[in-house]
Amino acid sequence: MVALALRLFFVFRFPAVVDDSRLYADIALNWLHHGIYGITDSGQIMPTFSRLPGYPAFLAAIFAVFGDNNFRAVLLIQVFFDLGTCLLVADLARRMFSDRSANAAFLLAAICPFLANYVAAALTETLEIFFTALTLNLAVRGVIAFSADGKSVPKYFSGLWLGTGLSMGACMLLRPDGGILFAAAAAYLFILLLRSLGPARQRIVSRSVLTAGVLLTISAFVPLIPWTIRNFHTLHRFQPLAPRYANDIDETIMPGFNRWTKTWIAEYTSTQEIYWRVPGEALDITKLPSRAFDSPEQRRETEQLFSDYNIDHELTPETDAGFAALAAARIRHAPLRYYVWLPALRIADMWLRPRIELLPSDPRWWEFNDDPLWLTVSIVFGLVNLVYLALAIAGGFRSRAVLGMGLLFLFVAIRSLFLGTLENPEPRYTLECYPVILVWAAALFLEKTNRTDRKFA
Repeated sequence: MVALALRLFFVFRFPAVVDDSRLYADIALNWLHHGIYGITDSGQIMPTFSRLPGYPAFLAAIFAVFGDNNFRAVLLIQVFFDLGTCLLVADLARRMFSDRSANAAFLLAAICPFLANYVAAALTETLEIFFTALTLNLAVRGVIAFSADGKSVPKYFSGLWLGTGLSMGACMLLRPDGGILFAAAAAYLFILLLRSLGPARQRIVSRSVLTAGVLLTISAFVPLIPWTIRNFHTLHRFQPLAPRYANDIDETIMPGFNRWTKTWIAEYTSTQEIYWRVPGEALDITKLPSRAFDSPEQRRETEQLFSDYNIDHELTPETDAGFAALAAARIRHAPLRYYVWLPALRIADMWLRPRIELLPSDPRWWEFNDDPLWLTVSIVFGLVNLVYLALAIAGGFRSRAVLGMGLLFLFVAIRSLFLGTLENPEPRYTLECYPVILVWAAALFLEKTNRTDRKFA
């Protein structure tokens, strides 16, 4: 009841229908009523591949039953998906650790304000987190099904890996970074295969790992085939996922501006105040941190580029080229900053920042000039996030030898490294890892007698 009440509180008190929500809804309605997977532009429906079809299909199904643009119905249905996430996390903790850990995992998931908050947003996160939890649950069960003694595997083994792949495919149909799950699982299976080729010659385990890899690969990518064929047939582009910058064929991707942004950006606030404003809104150079300039000359160059852009709030090829030249100079001056330190700071920001972006809180909460209520919310959310992470780190160390922990670690590590390459650090991008955080935290409640040191951990 607590889990349900918390999610309903956010749905009715802080519903979030943002620009991306309306874009997804536009695609869904055009698909539903006109049979065209496209966006409305000047009264015309233009085919698009800027967004994957998973969430528009979800919206179209709900709109068909409850009425067009019925976002309240969307959010209420997302409540049940998130409750399903709580159950999947608890089941994973039970299979890996114990019943006591499962109870702890469910409680931690049920009261998690970050999961509950995103239930109230008409965005892909709730569904993506659900299918991530389902994928990890099935994958760990598949790993446990490998016979440690090399004698046999259970009859349901193939079904587990087919289900794992299909749930991965669902993740990729929602967001392109869902493919990170496949990368983590493939890497883990490869490690298992190498270990099974040791002196013990566990041939059945080796065959089982190879079989799992084949089943996983086929079932993960089969769901993408209709989308890929449609893009090639309709838009004449081989596009199995969505473009890196969620752009259509006729949209400019601003490579110079994007690269320049990555030479200094390290926090979500800059994403809001600078990155999201281009194109269409004025840029304020006073919002840039001091690390955006290596010299007074660079500051003058940046001011001129901002002035050129602010004339009509459009990024011309000439201005973009200016940003590209500025970025190249900054990277030459400090390559470690660009390739190591800033990615590390972006990763840290996405993991540690208070997850208040959907609430009325000031994103510059650390300046302590917000309304007292929302300043308190920001601080509390930040502390809660730190508590969850601290519990996860402690639980992860305590249970590092448990079978399947390597898969969870690979997923979190690969996803975090990927997020460090983005120009737009956003705390929501680490939420897909929260099923793992919850399971690791639940490991603290693992009874000592239940601790295991299984092979292929």
